[in-house]
Amino acid sequence: MRKKVTVVGAGNVGANCALRIAGKELADVVLVDVIEGVPQGKGLDILQSGPVEGYDVDITGANDYEPTANSDIVVITAGFPRKPGMSRDDLLLANHEVVKTATEQAVKHSPNCILILVTNPLDAMCWTAFQVSKFSKNRVIGMAGILDTARFRTFIAKELDVSMENVTAMVLGGHGDTMVPLARLTSVSGIPLPELLDQAAIDRLVDRARNGGAEIVKYLKTGSAYYAPSAAAVEMVESILKDKKKVLPCAAYLDGEYGIKGLFVGVPVKLGSRGIEKIYEIKLNADEQAALNKSAAAVQELIEVLKPKLA
Repeated sequence: MRKKVTVVGAGNVGANCALRIAGKELADVVLVDVIEGVPQGKGLDILQSGPVEGYDVDITGANDYEPTANSDIVVITAGFPRKPGMSRDDLLLANHEVVKTATEQAVKHSPNCILILVTNPLDAMCWTAFQVSKFSKNRVIGMAGILDTARFRTFIAKELDVSMENVTAMVLGGHGDTMVPLARLTSVSGIPLPELLDQAAIDRLVDRARNGGAEIVKYLKTGSAYYAPSAAAVEMVESILKDKKKVLPCAAYLDGEYGIKGLFVGVPVKLGSRGIEKIYEIKLNADEQAALNKSAAAVQELIEVLKPKLA
């Protein structure tokens, strides 16, 4: 029996998640959206790509959650996109309501699923889903660090004119302007980045990675990134469904790790069939810990705004 993944939100990120899941033959997919006809149409379009691309999975679209019953994973991408000049935090209250409703419905029909959050502001939306679902902390995970590291890796590879496959990177912290790229733990085929680039160049690439989403929003004007975010989310789906136990940077609920308690923050985790199977606690230097604390404080501010909504 094939696995089943529900993708909530049939916009650009959600539709591309469905397409990539189908292309990798990871699971049958249910695409859910409130807009009538959109998930059905996009689902049918992806399904009809099967004979050409050579995948045999079922793709269905729906405006309700009945067809999502017994999903193994629910990926929540639904929400309002950023517009030029808008920060992820501006989206907070509007997307809180979207994620709250989606989580309630997902949990009702798939009580044993694992939740993957993509909606921004990411870390706060993870907290919303965690509070609403009442799931154990290993079953609510945010997609952020994979995307952030992908951007950082891309810019490093282009700068050095090397294969992107040879670049490994580490990014901690909240998804957004306060993320913490760790240059000393970033390397090219094992060669530490500081041996390949001077500090000024590293700082420039870090800054571009930190603002990678905003750069794309500026170009698109009426939307935000979706190819790379969907690829990142599907890497998480694959690691869980195949029990690959990949070590990936994800937004995880911290209960004292890194000196942070009660917040979702980006850290390296092991992703397997049970969701987050291990959180890796890296020894940080004073500057890195200070930057991570600042990032966590920014997430905490958002949570304080949301707490009355869930009281």
